Amino acid sequence: MERALALLAAGEVVAIPTETVYGLAGDATNGQAVARIFETKGRPHFNPLIAHVASMAMAETIAEFDPLSRRLAEAFWPGPLTLVLPHRAGSNIHPLVTAGLDTIALRMPRGFGSDLIAALGRPLAAPSANSSGKISGTTAEAVDADLGGRIKLVVDGGATQVGLESTIVKAEDGELRLLRPGGISAEEIEAVAGTKLLRNNDAGIEAPGMMLSHYAPGAAMRLNVSTLEPGEALLGFGPTRAAGAANAAAFLNLSETGDLREAASNLFSHMQALDRSGARTIAVEPVPYDGLGEAINDRLARAAAPRDS
Repeated sequence: MERALALLAAGEVVAIPTETVYGLAGDATNGQAVARIFETKGRPHFNPLIAHVASMAMAETIAEFDPLSRRLAEAFWPGPLTLVLPHRAGSNIHPLVTAGLDTIALRMPRGFGSDLIAALGRPLAAPSANSSGKISGTTAEAVDADLGGRIKLVVDGGATQVGLESTIVKAEDGELRLLRPGGISAEEIEAVAGTKLLRNNDAGIEAPGMMLSHYAPGAAMRLNVSTLEPGEALLGFGPTRAAGAANAAAFLNLSETGDLREAASNLFSHMQALDRSGARTIAVEPVPYDGLGEAINDRLARAAAPRDS
């Protein structure tokens, strides 16, 4: 516990046991820690992550609960149920966790994970502790064999009890939708909810594993620019500027040193800040595709996609 707390407080990621599968945990309020989660899993895409909490009091500082979601939380928390809820304004959750959405996925784990979160005093973002495309780890040995060379600690809590990821549901307009099947059956949820659990029918991305498009600013986006047009805001990367940068309507740099982890951490907040500048177009300097650059470019391409798609 002490070693995990020290690493998490320093912005590192730690593999921890939960009742579902092992999670790759990082401080959900620390952008560089969240970026490190994506980086560690490999070939990352900025899908939303589940934020894990230790109490309803912590959850209510992050999300707004409707009566149906509250009833489900009271019945199934702590446990393998994730609720997608409206993200509360002023929350300290880093934008990378929500991938720019106005909702957040929340879960309250049992056992070591809950104790760790309570001791840290902050929620943890914790997707499954496995490389992208590999099977989720349900033992410390499996996690160590996969990620042991990339992280500083795997906490061994034995084999997980549930062995598959949490069920994800969302209550909206009196209806309850299943976004991802998992460790709690639809029948169990329906018995508590008193309503049928609807299946998701291409409703867009609202939870981990569903991402099709993310936050799109009000301003248009122009990518890989070498020359700035009049009136554009500029989202920079690295020490070299596009021609005309001195005349930008607003300017922010994802990373002055070209650090992709720092750039990932700043991506959503910088896009939002430039969107608030009033510029009609945000021009973006080239970002390399290696490492986290793949995810950054994927996210930028989605933000720049035609708005009627």
